[in-house]
Amino acid sequence: MVKFFDAHTHVQFNAFAHDWKDVLDRAFKNQIGLINVGTNKITSQKALNLINDYANLNSKFLYIYATVGLHPIHIKKSFHDPDELEENDFMGENDFDYEFYRNLALNSKVLGIGECGLDYFRLENNDEKFKQIDIFQKQIKLSFDIKKPLMIHCRNAYSDLIKVLKNNKNLLNNYSGIVHFFSGSKDDARQLLDLGFYFTFGGVITFTKNYNEVIRFIPLNRILSETDAPYVAPVPYRGKRNEPLYVIEVVKKLAEIKNIDFNDLNVKILENLHNLFNINFN
Repeated sequence: MVKFFDAHTHVQFNAFAHDWKDVLDRAFKNQIGLINVGTNKITSQKALNLINDYANLNSKFLYIYATVGLHPIHIKKSFHDPDELEENDFMGENDFDYEFYRNLALNSKVLGIGECGLDYFRLENNDEKFKQIDIFQKQIKLSFDIKKPLMIHCRNAYSDLIKVLKNNKNLLNNYSGIVHFFSGSKDDARQLLDLGFYFTFGGVITFTKNYNEVIRFIPLNRILSETDAPYVAPVPYRGKRNEPLYVIEVVKKLAEIKNIDFNDLNVKILENLHNLFNINFN
């Protein structure tokens, strides 16, 4: 039985290389389901491998899933984040390997395509911007082709992100997806709601009020919880490595901001996940 859900996490990353089973055990014991999100070929494959490896150790834990996709920072050699990958794995993918990701995505444990989108935080030139947009559009097409939603990352690029999504609206159909770690404005949220998207919020909402207004604006039937582990742990774990167990603190804060009973919000989040991914929690 699942009570909580971490809709965007990365237990397959290097940060958990030595204790991933313990991390998943803690989630399982606290009735937490989760989605391990891929960021390139290696972490997408690892996300699926982790499901199989854990199933061999604990066959009762059914609610662990994956998404597969190419993060916009990985279209070129990027700065090395040792919590994610080994240094040699940061060489980048010059194009989106459609068939590779499609083959992974057809697995029944893969719920969507991503982490994909736009990231202009370290953007160097317009050519890089156009390349990000092109690769994002290819992943939108794959999402439509296999009828599974998008898992979107966006940083400093909401105007272009929304423009790309509107230009490809015919490919979104009923499989729009999630904008994870949403940091846009109310107007951005309004436009993304009109396109059918859901929104995840993570640990950052426990130590800043910057997200309160947009969280109050977004309707309950479009809100999900995440950790983005191993990053941005919530209070009272701030400064430590994040993990799916801590999604409980995120839900507590969401309930406070939305002025709704904690248990009622848990139920609503699971309903939203069922509506988006057709996960049966009964």
